[in-house]
Amino acid sequence: MIEDIKKDASVRMSKSLDSLGQDFGRIRTGRAHTSLLDHIKVDYYGNASALNQVAKITIEDSRTLSVTPWEKDMVAPIEKAILNSDLGLNPSSAGTVIRIPMPPLTEERRKDLVRVVRSEAENARISIRNIRRDANSDLKELQKEKEISEDAERKGIDLIQKITDEHVAKVDELLKSKEAELMEV
Repeated sequence: MIEDIKKDASVRMSKSLDSLGQDFGRIRTGRAHTSLLDHIKVDYYGNASALNQVAKITIEDSRTLSVTPWEKDMVAPIEKAILNSDLGLNPSSAGTVIRIPMPPLTEERRKDLVRVVRSEAENARISIRNIRRDANSDLKELQKEKEISEDAERKGIDLIQKITDEHVAKVDELLKSKEAELMEV
């Protein structure tokens, strides 16, 4: 039973880390990368479709993304979707190819992004701690119902704390690397 609780907590904490990684991927660093456009939805014949399902996204150079729609009449809706996104990008189309230049980040914008990244990391830590709390309450419940001994409960709580510390350390590593990436000129 303790092993099941430990496994469940570990899986849920890993999902929090994956979510943080995805959130960090959306925060641009001035360099072009295709994952920047992953969350953009395009109106495709009345359905909201992911941009990468209606077009090919490639990196032209370190500061330019290139979007080539599968269908010619999708150029305008894709441009509109990119303009309306929260990324602050200005696409320009040349026939069937849409080029998206990445503007260089100012020092002030970099600091703002660092604040955003720290906030995302703190949310991930809170999520991990909430998972720890749930696992610990499950262990206390088992001990209350006399399914495990007090010693087994303490041992389980120590295991959960160890897993929590490992995942929080991974959050800190992700945060440190993202901050360095953002402050790099």
